[in-house]
Amino acid sequence: MSVKAYLEITMKINPDKRPAAAKVYTDYRQPFLDTIEGALTKELLVRDEDVQVLHGFDSMEHAKAYLETKMFQDDVVAGLKPTWAGDPDIRFYTVA
Repeated sequence: MSVKAYLEITMKINPDKRPAAAKVYTDYRQPFLDTIEGALTKELLVRDEDVQVLHGFDSMEHAKAYLETKMFQDDVVAGLKPTWAGDPDIRFYTVA
């Protein structure tokens, strides 16, 4: 199955808090791939100015539904929120 939609979450995270944010990514990467409906890929992208997590899904419906899951709300957001230096930017993309 190929990626048809992406969920991109961009976060401003100060350098001293990036190890804690990376731990959340690694802790939940495989459970995301194993249990979230339609999940196909998950990548951590790091730049000096921000950190992005790019999630690949089999449909836009599944990409949007992930934001409502217990894993996202209770585990991922709860783990990442203390590392944020501002609100995250959440975007969806359809593969053309």
